[in-house]
Amino acid sequence: MKVVLQRSKNARVTVNEKVEGQIDSGLVLLVGVTHDDTVDDVNYLAKKIAHLRIFEDENEKMNHSLLDHGGDILSVSQFTLYGDCRKGRRPNFMNAAKPDQAEELYNQFNHALRAYGLKVETGVFGSMMEVSLVNDGPVTLILDSRD
Repeated sequence: MKVVLQRSKNARVTVNEKVEGQIDSGLVLLVGVTHDDTVDDVNYLAKKIAHLRIFEDENEKMNHSLLDHGGDILSVSQFTLYGDCRKGRRPNFMNAAKPDQAEELYNQFNHALRAYGLKVETGVFGSMMEVSLVNDGPVTLILDSRD
């Protein structure tokens, strides 16, 4: 399971010009699922994200987690994180999980984040979405449950 995490001042996701999810400050998560991901991958990344110290303290050091700092999560499914661009000019998405498996694990991931007391907004799984955000910092990290 892969997550591209961006610290954000505000963000929203729209589908067909309708806002489906929106946050003020917090984290934007682009979430990709591969074939052999399990609930262990879900729980590992949810815990890592909830406790990751990427918000500044009073000394401007990254010492606070989202739980310490406060803020919300905008979680967006994104199978293209498993695109393989090594050959040719068109990405190969064979490493992305099938939609039914990916949606189930994506929903479990969001539920695991909510279990930490975090507010989680989402887009619409499998839809063409527009994601807008103001990246804070900028802070962007790539997390992979296999690392």
